[in-house]
Amino acid sequence: MKPQGKTIQDILLNLPEDRLEPFNKLHEVIVKNLPKGFEPAISYGFLGYVVSHTLYPAGYHCKPDEPLPFASIASQKGSINFYHMGLYADPKLLEWFVSEYPKHSKQKLDMGKSCVRFKKMEEIPYKLIGELMKKMSVKEWIALYEKNLTPQSKKK
Repeated sequence: MKPQGKTIQDILLNLPEDRLEPFNKLHEVIVKNLPKGFEPAISYGFLGYVVSHTLYPAGYHCKPDEPLPFASIASQKGSINFYHMGLYADPKLLEWFVSEYPKHSKQKLDMGKSCVRFKKMEEIPYKLIGELMKKMSVKEWIALYEKNLTPQSKKK
């Protein structure tokens, strides 16, 4: 389900009525807690939080004209999805998040590799997401990203 709009503001305004408040609140929590160097942007057609080409000129190895992605949010058919690449790339961060999640939400954690699905809007753990966003600096993310690149993808 692609968002409607070509700007961040368009995406934030063109959501289903029941998603407007929780999606916008999630965006606000993320932006408030983003470490210096990350910035909101349209990333792969979704609302993303990225490392700009100014700080990381190489961009994303799969698509170098795109800035390096870090996190994003999307309104999908049955949920609001939150993606955090650090959870996928850093096992210790993932372990921390999984152990903290039940302290912040009654809803069972519904998670893929980097994707957390929130099906009940009233159970989005905003405070936990804010804490998570503070846990990795741009410098740490770039180092982890480069460390995890496969030799083949480094050649691109």
